[in-house]
Parts: sequence; C-alpha cells; structure tokens
Amino acid sequence: MKTIKTRTTVLIASVTLAAGFALGTLNAENQPNMVAALSHLNNAVASLKKATADKGGHRAKAIQLTNDAIAEVKAGIAADNKK
Repeated sequence: MKTIKTRTTVLIASVTLAAGFALGTLNAENQPNMVAALSHLNNAVASLKKATADKGGHRAKAIQLTNDAIAEVKAGIAADNKK
C-alpha cells in the first residue's frame, strides 16, 4: 500500500511539475533538447526514488545531484528565454 501511495505521489508531482513548466514556457523559445533533458532527469529522480535505499548513501546523493541538475536546466531555459 505504501509503495502505491508513494508512486501515486511521485506521479502527481511529476505531472504537476510538467504542466506548470509547460504553461510557463508557452511563449518561450522552443528548446527541445533542454526540455528532453529535463524530462530524462525527472524520470531519473523517479527511478532513483523507487530503488532500495541500501546504497551506502550514493542513491540519496544521486537524487540530490539530479535535483541540482534539474534546477540548472530550468535556469538555463529561463536565461535563454530572457534574451
């Protein structure tokens, strides 16, 4: 039951994030590679969160670094859209 609840929460968060991102970039420059990278990074975080936590702290570190990468991709998109 907990796994289903967690998966549902991750799915809802991902859909909400994607919808918010899409709405925020309707007038933005088309950046298919950055958008694809963002999608892949979000999928990576979801997969990492599904993995068991017995990785000597490396899974948690990978989640944090991937979240940092997501923030950088979003910042790059925003910076390019300000031109």
